[in-house]
Amino acid sequence: MKVLAVNTSPRKNGNTSIILNEMSRILKEANIETEIYNIPNEAIRGCTACMTCFKKQNMQCITKDDCLNDVVAKMAEADGLILGSPTYFADVNAEMKAIIERVGFVNRANGNFLRRKPACGVSAVRRGGANRVFDTFNHFFLINEMIVPGSVYWNFVFGREIGEILNDDEGMNTIRVLAENMGWLLRKLHS
Repeated sequence: MKVLAVNTSPRKNGNTSIILNEMSRILKEANIETEIYNIPNEAIRGCTACMTCFKKQNMQCITKDDCLNDVVAKMAEADGLILGSPTYFADVNAEMKAIIERVGFVNRANGNFLRRKPACGVSAVRRGGANRVFDTFNHFFLINEMIVPGSVYWNFVFGREIGEILNDDEGMNTIRVLAENMGWLLRKLHS
């Protein structure tokens, strides 16, 4: 089994990365391979609604000047998915929003390859706005017929400076329980 974790934070060793690394550590302890894919610091734009993905049905977005098609291929191959974004103005950052839009269309154009895959979203947040991030992730997962594991609280951790989230014991515990539940769900689905 393999889980793909997508990190859209521009700070590749920042708080979102710390969250994803902690989840990866717990999943690896459960013998679940995890790949963390850091979105390069490049322009990744949203969907243009050209609908070429529906015409071609080749598991690709027509826009080829960014990493989106690599992300699509990795998502299609993975057994589970974790999306990680910092909280920007009470929502996911622009890179994550672009991924959600474009992957959503490619997924629907190609037989709903995300259907019934376990998925969760996580976020680092300075103070407020993370509930909307949580909603954005879950709207994407649920409309694509994915299975969303829960935790003991919402999937975000408080902290602004790099590493500050490690002081949020409740938030880090939430992330650890989420990773354990993701591992449990994957084992149940693949047994």
